[in-house]
Amino acid sequence: MKLLDCALEFTALPGALAAYRTECDAAGLLGFAAAVKDSGGRFIALWGSDERDRQGGFAVHVAFGIAAGLALVTLPLTADRPAYPSLEDIFPAANRQQRATRDLFGIHAEMAANEAAHDDQRPWLRHANWPADFFPLRRDCDASRQFNTAQEDYAFVRVEGDGVHEIPVGPIHAGIIEPGHFRFSVVGEKVLRLEQRLGWKHKGIEKRFEQMPLAEGHRLAGRISGDSTVAYAWAYCLAAESLTGCTPPPRALWLRALLLERERIANHLGDLGYLGNDAALAFGLSQFMRLREDWLRLSAEFFGHRLLMDRIVPGGVAFDLTAGGDEKILGQCASIEREMHLLKDIYDEHAGLQDRFLTTGRLAPELATALSVSGLAGRASSQAWDLRAQNAIAPYNQLDVRIASHRNGDVAARVAVRFEEVFESLRVMRQILVVLTDDLCRDLIEPLPAARDGAFGIGWIEGWRGDVLVALTAGNAGGIRRCHCHDPSWRIWPALEHAVMGNIVPDFPLINKSFNLSYSGPDL
Repeated sequence: MKLLDCALEFTALPGALAAYRTECDAAGLLGFAAAVKDSGGRFIALWGSDERDRQGGFAVHVAFGIAAGLALVTLPLTADRPAYPSLEDIFPAANRQQRATRDLFGIHAEMAANEAAHDDQRPWLRHANWPADFFPLRRDCDASRQFNTAQEDYAFVRVEGDGVHEIPVGPIHAGIIEPGHFRFSVVGEKVLRLEQRLGWKHKGIEKRFEQMPLAEGHRLAGRISGDSTVAYAWAYCLAAESLTGCTPPPRALWLRALLLERERIANHLGDLGYLGNDAALAFGLSQFMRLREDWLRLSAEFFGHRLLMDRIVPGGVAFDLTAGGDEKILGQCASIEREMHLLKDIYDEHAGLQDRFLTTGRLAPELATALSVSGLAGRASSQAWDLRAQNAIAPYNQLDVRIASHRNGDVAARVAVRFEEVFESLRVMRQILVVLTDDLCRDLIEPLPAARDGAFGIGWIEGWRGDVLVALTAGNAGGIRRCHCHDPSWRIWPALEHAVMGNIVPDFPLINKSFNLSYSGPDL
């Protein structure tokens, strides 16, 4: 079928998700990417694969979000020269993913001749921790090899001029937080440029997937970014169910949605507290962390885990609501909602807080569009995308989720989106609990059928931070051949570099927290 005004023909993938796939040449990939951009679509993810052990070469896979759903384009590459045309001039967010794919596979993105001066060939993940000719995700790679770490001289972009100096921050920080290096170019306290150097958490997760059974991969997926364990596990299970033809019971799907909304609320509560604290309102931190702790304790009581890990499994869920659980959860929703309204009034009316929030760290809607920014950061900059509302899978196709969207794109807008999404998630949870207390079939899991070697499935779920994607290829004997998990932070980290420009250095922690991106999610 034709998805856009271009020459490519797509085939619908099986499963609950509206997803389509095609294979093309380099011209087809560039043509489709341009068509996606012209139609208002989004760049989602780019990753590679090694097919040399199956009479092929390499391949690069690119996922786009369009009105019809998820469009996946695969470009086969030769084994002797694995190169493809760069998408960076169409979608700038592709840059870091192209660099990571080169580090992991030796697959090169080549700029057009007229863009060669902008070609960025710096390593992204390698950090001099392995030689330049070692590619850890190739099928013939010996993952047990170890190398001495060398001193890396990373070529940060230099800003020159009278009074300009640099402030290096990280990668190791004073607090117990994830590592990341931030290089500020400043005049006085005004930030002229910020450049990030990430990749310090690289854990070899994609290689580890190759050693796991298909039915167990959800546990690893759920630990990629611990604050999004529900979203990752659901996306993985959606992919596994797609490639095996498994349909989970209806009750399991409603329970999955309940967990996803609880995960969203837990993270928003924490962020709202820390944002108040970063603007010197310690009262906000204490109140929101109290609410978050109560929320997590109830999750542990009724779902078996504070952060909801390992609750979603292929074919369904590993729990059910116990007697009285619905009443206690509804009671907590009512209590949280009352206190949220009071705290929102305090935040909105606190002059000192609003002085720090308003106009700080602004990401203009036009730039958010150009950078394919998604999730709450995108919605605060007029990007009205939410997979719970568009391309919704069951049970969200029965819930009519309202999208929280603002135009200002500053810290205040990202705070407002969090408040509105908490209220909306509470409303959605009430609807879910009504269904769960009706005479819904009590089945919780459908056994996962055997997977055909080479079968492909994809999952795409709206997590609290943004859309999480999992692309999964089955191997032989019930194993995993390739699993790529994609975090929305890939596309939002570059936006933070722009949002901080023109602000003062002391506002960076506040701006950074207002995005609250994952370091580990993009660093597999």
